[in-house]
Amino acid sequence: MRALIRALLRLLLKPLLGPHASIAWQRRVIGASAALAPRARGVVRSGAQWGGVRGESHVPAGAPAGVALLYLHGGGYCIGSPASYRGLTSALAAASGLAVHVPEYRLAPEQPCPAALEDARAVYAGLARQSRAVVLAGDSAGGGLALALAQALRAGGERAPAALLLISPWVDLNCSSATFAERAARDPLLSPGGLRRWAACYAGARGVSDPVCSPLHGEAGGLPPVLIQVGSEEVLLDDSRRLHARIEAAGGRATLRVFEGLWHDFQLHAGLLADADAAIAELGAFARAHSAA
Repeated sequence: MRALIRALLRLLLKPLLGPHASIAWQRRVIGASAALAPRARGVVRSGAQWGGVRGESHVPAGAPAGVALLYLHGGGYCIGSPASYRGLTSALAAASGLAVHVPEYRLAPEQPCPAALEDARAVYAGLARQSRAVVLAGDSAGGGLALALAQALRAGGERAPAALLLISPWVDLNCSSATFAERAARDPLLSPGGLRRWAACYAGARGVSDPVCSPLHGEAGGLPPVLIQVGSEEVLLDDSRRLHARIEAAGGRATLRVFEGLWHDFQLHAGLLADADAAIAELGAFARAHSAA
């Protein structure tokens, strides 16, 4: 199954996510293909709204009251939606036993930085008012957005998340790490050219080095416990390595898990790929343990 999924990604999705396909076309195809992902059983999905931002909630049976998991979806800040992540987010709800909330934050290029961060912050504030603990999670650009949100909350003296779960986080929009060149051919999903286009769309006038856009360059101290998962075959591998090193150098607690032979966001294949199921189980256990603490 691993080899089949890798081949399909390389053949069908990698060209689509490159720099030449229109963002409108990328949105349509990703939205349609996401319908194929299996959903976790025993999880109830409903529409929701927090601080004026709409989205979806995935609630497993027996989810504790007063604990929330805020999930920020990936897609290069330009594509993706709560609907395109239902397979992963329902699996994470089942694995953690927590209610998972996925906002439909504004996308670039129509709404560049800091629109997505403003929406994420409004949702977090709404959840924090009704919860004793909020776990913050995200993948790819959503992982970068989750880190930027945690840094903004710390700078504003607001209540910190109970934990950070980061799946292949894109935290440096400069796209200059060594693995951008070393993994360009090996990565079956992402290309440096595609990422650079999304980065320019999101950063806009701020520029890709601004810490609000590239939180790797922000303050790494004072964060909650962090779990980072990344595949060994992806161009964004060094973003995770560098982030892990920066957090540890600042005295924080971070765990880095590199999954050998796997690619960007392989967790999206939950229910189809045993490695994805194992990774989500680890994320769920980490969220459950730290939300209880």
